[in-house]
Amino acid sequence: MHYENIEFYPMRNAIVYFKKDIENATHQNNFSNIMTKKIETGILHDLPEDMEQVLTSDEQILANWNNLTPIQRNEWICWVTIVKKSETRAKHIDRMVNDLKEGKRQPCCWPGCPHRRSNAEKWFKK
Repeated sequence: MHYENIEFYPMRNAIVYFKKDIENATHQNNFSNIMTKKIETGILHDLPEDMEQVLTSDEQILANWNNLTPIQRNEWICWVTIVKKSETRAKHIDRMVNDLKEGKRQPCCWPGCPHRRSNAEKWFKK
């Protein structure tokens, strides 16, 4: 073991990391060996692939997304996926990205996910 590659940070619990390994990982593939991007989901809807790609493309957006409550994430997912046209869906994804960057926590002017209301179930496929 090469002790010059280890840095110690005195804290309540000593944190030790291997400096060269992290530096190599940074240069090789931006920490993909060390860190994985975890995406939190909603309470009812699964996260579609197109939204997942957009969320993982920017760390700020992903951090803002993961800081939302599960119900707020569910509202964004439903708001994006409930539309019929692909053009409208793309516009909703773009607006979601911009709103998340600005720190907004839910879609503006959205009455809420109808899938959570039992009296609205008749309007949706099961």
